[in-house]
Amino acid sequence: MSSLVLGFQEMDNTLLSLVGGKGLNLGELSKMAGIQVPEGFCVTTVGYQKAIEHNETFQSLLDRLTLLKAADRDQISEISKQIRQIIIEVEIPSEVVKAVTHYLIQFGDEYAYAVRSSATAEDLPHASFAGQQDTYLNIIGLEAILQHISKCWASLFTDRAVIYRIQNGFDHRHVYLSVIVQKMVFPQASGILFTADPITSNRKLLSIDASFGLGEALVSGLVSADCYKVQDGEIVDKRIATKKIAIYVRKEGGTETQQIDPAQQQTQTLTEQQILQLARIGRQIEAYFGRPQDIEWCLVDDVFYIVQSRPITTLFPIPEANDQKNHVYVSVGHQQMMTDPMKPLGLSFYMLITPAPMRKAGGRLFVDVTHMLASPVSRETFINTLGKSDPLTKDAFLTLIEREYIKSLPDDRKEPSPDNSSKGKSSAVFQTQIDNDPAIVSDLIKNSQISIEDLKQNIQTKSGAALFDFILEDLQELKKNLFDPQSTKVFMSAMNASSWINEKMYEWLGEKNAADTLSQSVPNNITSEMGLALLDVADVIRPYPQIIDYLQHVKDDNFLDELVKFDGGQETQVAINAYLGKYGMRCAGEIDISRTRWSEKPITLVPMILSNIKNFEPNAGKRKFEQGRQEALEKEQEILDRLKQLPDGEQKAEETKRVISLIRNFIGYREYPKYGMINRYFIYKQALLKEAEQLVQASVIHEKEDIYYLTFDELHKVVRTNKLDYQIISKRKDDYKVFEKLTPPRVITSDGEIIAGKYDRENIPAEAIVGLPVSTGVIEGRARVILIMEDAVLEDGDILVTAFTDPGWTSLFVSIKGLVTEVGGLMTHGAVIAREFGLPAVVGVENATKIIKDGQRIRVNGTDGYIEILS
Repeated sequence: MSSLVLGFQEMDNTLLSLVGGKGLNLGELSKMAGIQVPEGFCVTTVGYQKAIEHNETFQSLLDRLTLLKAADRDQISEISKQIRQIIIEVEIPSEVVKAVTHYLIQFGDEYAYAVRSSATAEDLPHASFAGQQDTYLNIIGLEAILQHISKCWASLFTDRAVIYRIQNGFDHRHVYLSVIVQKMVFPQASGILFTADPITSNRKLLSIDASFGLGEALVSGLVSADCYKVQDGEIVDKRIATKKIAIYVRKEGGTETQQIDPAQQQTQTLTEQQILQLARIGRQIEAYFGRPQDIEWCLVDDVFYIVQSRPITTLFPIPEANDQKNHVYVSVGHQQMMTDPMKPLGLSFYMLITPAPMRKAGGRLFVDVTHMLASPVSRETFINTLGKSDPLTKDAFLTLIEREYIKSLPDDRKEPSPDNSSKGKSSAVFQTQIDNDPAIVSDLIKNSQISIEDLKQNIQTKSGAALFDFILEDLQELKKNLFDPQSTKVFMSAMNASSWINEKMYEWLGEKNAADTLSQSVPNNITSEMGLALLDVADVIRPYPQIIDYLQHVKDDNFLDELVKFDGGQETQVAINAYLGKYGMRCAGEIDISRTRWSEKPITLVPMILSNIKNFEPNAGKRKFEQGRQEALEKEQEILDRLKQLPDGEQKAEETKRVISLIRNFIGYREYPKYGMINRYFIYKQALLKEAEQLVQASVIHEKEDIYYLTFDELHKVVRTNKLDYQIISKRKDDYKVFEKLTPPRVITSDGEIIAGKYDRENIPAEAIVGLPVSTGVIEGRARVILIMEDAVLEDGDILVTAFTDPGWTSLFVSIKGLVTEVGGLMTHGAVIAREFGLPAVVGVENATKIIKDGQRIRVNGTDGYIEILS
């Protein structure tokens, strides 16, 4: 067996570095019983390396290319062009020519061949890189094949391949190219087979695209293809395309485009029998590789040939289940406004504190809501409750119920449905289970603070295995605080009061979302206070130009130590440290305990402080709060005055005043339980990082942050035994990089099908982008599309457009005039704070950060829930 050229039958799955992903897969396919693969061989990466390893100009250009970023398009294009020219002109090593000649004689040098690229970073389980390198069809003769081998090598440095590698973190120096030389087949039809539906991700629904002639026309988008869907051995859908052209081979080599006879253009490409036969082949290949596949096929004289199979890398993983029944899962990240992946330690901590049936997938958490949807009683309440805050999830549930995807349990209703005949009447007095006493909130906050101070004291004496036992015990205290019935009654009363106000004011006065204005500048909202407090920090720094100049140039987190060298430095240091003392445990994505906190990286706050200095006058925090409070009070008086003019007006006004008081007293507390949770998280984290230092010193792990890739129980065991297979950490780091590229669904089934809900609203402008209105008002301004909080550079009056916001983003809210997010609901963080600050906001806007471009002028209608692009 030569290391320069390998026949398909000579390969095994250890040879990725020699034959690349595409070549390796063909080698595996050729050994499968019943699968027809055209004969061929691979010129291994050794040949490529031999050709370029001593070329100094190539190495020099590669050095320059390695320093570039994806945005450096012009430089990438120029350097890549020079590299391609070098590779095409370089002489193919004589031993490579000899080996290729040997195999061509063995297979038959009179045949035509397909010459395909196979990179070592291509067709992998986590990165397909499909179509990044070149393929040449119907190549005849040794000289032509050798010429096209050089062209394939050169295609490793097309602009698109280079940029794709940069974006996916692959080093150009460590990606090599093998070339597949495979006997041509001359198909009547060809196409692509997905063993999981590429649109819905349903693993049980197989999708076939088919057209006449060679598959290149279909892959390159030149023709429309028939599409057939197969599920459980039955054809469930067919769409027959009008196929006007096809690509066929020429006798003298190469390919040509031909017009299809008009009488044949709408003919079904494959027969019913052929469709089902191909589906069976697809399932066989999928079972062999152990995951859904994207398969290229050709039909020759009623025989299917497989010319490629690669893993489908875009599918979101299915949450694990313990049985084969149908399940429905709801994303936790969409409810918590944090759809990024979490590291294993973060996932395990979250699972330790929630009573819900949690499942993991793609570095995210999902709740199995199957039982809730199966019960006729719980289903209605559950869907309506969730639907108020997230209509897209509600619509997805209704779709599944209509399909009868989940089998209903017997109706276990014991009581008749409550009489709703009084709904809408002024006599329907708002009910609450709690006294309208602000002292309740003060007591809850005080108890939480005492509990956290006790934790800080007690945890200092714990280490080793005893620390983990202590944390497990304290997690019970955290759960007690999170799920305290009194605490829940407080914010549920406020939420219900908001719903009542919105419903009644619309019914009585024709006014939408009245509760939004009434919720502005309420007391005890720890998250909005955090944003305003950073304005106060800016006030301390503003009088000192030297400090401002220094902060504009700081690069690392030691900047606080250097402040004392400047006039005003002592005051600045005290102000920032005081802020970190109260809010430093927060950060973007804070529900993941492994995320870097502001106290760990205080430089994160610097751009926001500088923005506040630039965009605001002194005392802006107090003025903003007072302005919001006055607007709320004026709104209350206006509503009460209007109500008094109605029949039964005095009674309606009196009832409304009481409900508004509930909102003002209690809605601010909505953010506090999470603040308490994040406080405890940071205390746990600091203690665990001390244990991590011991593990680094003992050479059990390489760096402290390695512990984030272990679950709580796994870390407990490692601390107890001082033993760890480090490959676990390495694999999970690789997995996390893959998870970062995935977009989690709101709702996914155990078949892997993503159910995308729809908004059902009328009277929306035709070109508008629709979402969920969560904070009333209409605002126009410049869209700032920001995905990473640290990258935010905002001007006063900008509208923030982002994937999600959690409390870590709140400090930006003081600088913006409106908010658009891709995820979120009526009571998620961004919505609550937007209402608090009086910012028009629309959330749950699918693909907002892709549709809306940074710098565009947009209009956000937070009353009716849509966005218009104005320029």
